[in-house]
Amino acid sequence: MTTVGDKPGQRAGQRGITLIETMVAAVVLLIGCGATMSLFSVAVAQISSQGDVGTKVTQYAQDKMEQLIVLSFADSSTDTTVDPPQPTGGTGLGGVMAGDRTLGSTDPSAPVDGYVDYLDDSGQRTTNPTDASYVRQWSIATNTSATLKTMAVRVRVTVQLASRGLPPTTTLVCSKADLQ
Repeated sequence: MTTVGDKPGQRAGQRGITLIETMVAAVVLLIGCGATMSLFSVAVAQISSQGDVGTKVTQYAQDKMEQLIVLSFADSSTDTTVDPPQPTGGTGLGGVMAGDRTLGSTDPSAPVDGYVDYLDDSGQRTTNPTDASYVRQWSIATNTSATLKTMAVRVRVTVQLASRGLPPTTTLVCSKADLQ
């Protein structure tokens, strides 16, 4: 049975989508896409900020590791907490150490004098830990025969970042053998 105005073969009550219904659906879709796109822009900005800070902590760790690597195996006096390192007044690589001994610490809750320095936003050393944006800690450990020293450098962010989540931290480890 067909009703007046229906096309032949079309059931009663079946009609196409009107232009107004299509436009309403398009507007709803655009509003949803706009909200999603604004979320993506905020996420991209935060990830970029985290990446920049992550790059800095890695660079600062590499800088310290390079300072330690150039020291002689038995160095006990170079001050690496100043820039440039001074030949006296510091801990160097701990000098001649007995086997299975560790000097310094990379534990954030236990910085050890002579094995920690503080960096401001631009990566320059500061003597005041409360002004620091980055804390750089290192340790020197020997093996049982005292012929191999393992140096570990850890840099962490101390300032609250705009983004949420864990602040970037980098730990580098390198070994130095006594070849004499």
